[in-house]
Amino acid sequence: MSSTLWRKPEFSSFLILCVVVVVFTLTNDRFLSALNISNILAFLPELGIIALGMTLLLTAGEFDLSVGAVFALCPVMSLLVVQHAGIDLPLALLLGFATSAFVGALNGFFVTRIGISSFLVTLSMLLLVRGSTLFATQGFPLASMSDDSILKSALAGSFYVGGVRVYASLLWFLGLTAVAFYVLNFSKVGNWISAIGSNRSAAVARGVPADAVKIGLFVATSLLAALAGVISAFRISSASPVAGEQYELEVIAMVVVGGTALTGGRGTIVGTLIGVLLLRIIRNGIVLVGVPGLAFNIFVGGIILLMLVVHSAIHGRYARG
Repeated sequence: MSSTLWRKPEFSSFLILCVVVVVFTLTNDRFLSALNISNILAFLPELGIIALGMTLLLTAGEFDLSVGAVFALCPVMSLLVVQHAGIDLPLALLLGFATSAFVGALNGFFVTRIGISSFLVTLSMLLLVRGSTLFATQGFPLASMSDDSILKSALAGSFYVGGVRVYASLLWFLGLTAVAFYVLNFSKVGNWISAIGSNRSAAVARGVPADAVKIGLFVATSLLAALAGVISAFRISSASPVAGEQYELEVIAMVVVGGTALTGGRGTIVGTLIGVLLLRIIRNGIVLVGVPGLAFNIFVGGIILLMLVVHSAIHGRYARG
């Protein structure tokens, strides 16, 4: 039982999360206050939603560097359409999501059909999409998402539980986490994803539609990034062309820290949830205890290296029997 638990890639991440929470709690008595917990929960879902798609994609052996740009693209494009075409926001958002899905489909097409690495394809798409949003807005944010619509309440509304402010986006994140967990662990598609990441040739020989699965994952990842961007825009009542900058790296860090393998074949949604919590708590905690926020990347880099060493050691130990 204990040996099986230690073999789980997310277990070591959970131990580090517990240590981090204890350290910050002992260092600053405001860490577990209702206000601070509210602050942690406010920003957690947006990166977390993107991380779910990235987990599935990494499990299949690919990744997407354009998610941060798509995060900005959907709300920016939607508001531009509202302002210049005069259509309602819900319809404009549908156009924004359709465009985001098209970006994901292009990524998948170039990776699977043309045979270009996902690193090069999505890096190029990052520059194309980010450049387009900056050019279309001249670099200025669009401040028009402040209406009190049902849509805004459903995506970015909030309520209080025991003094803690809980955003509706957290419920969306938890719901999507449950869906992703089911897909990866209990569905035929999940088996296909893991098989493709482990050995694509063997998976194809067994009849797995590898190209279709990968294209679908790129589309799903882009749609999740777009949803996160819309939630963020509703929450702050504006859409910025620079929103989501460097999110792609932070999301990959969350997923890898949680135990998903960069090489594909092994993914864990539970680990991703832990990784998202861990990095958001560290970002919040280091500022709370007086460490400069610019030091966040130092902590993240150190934790990633530590987790890679731990996962490698555990995997090597049990591979040797």
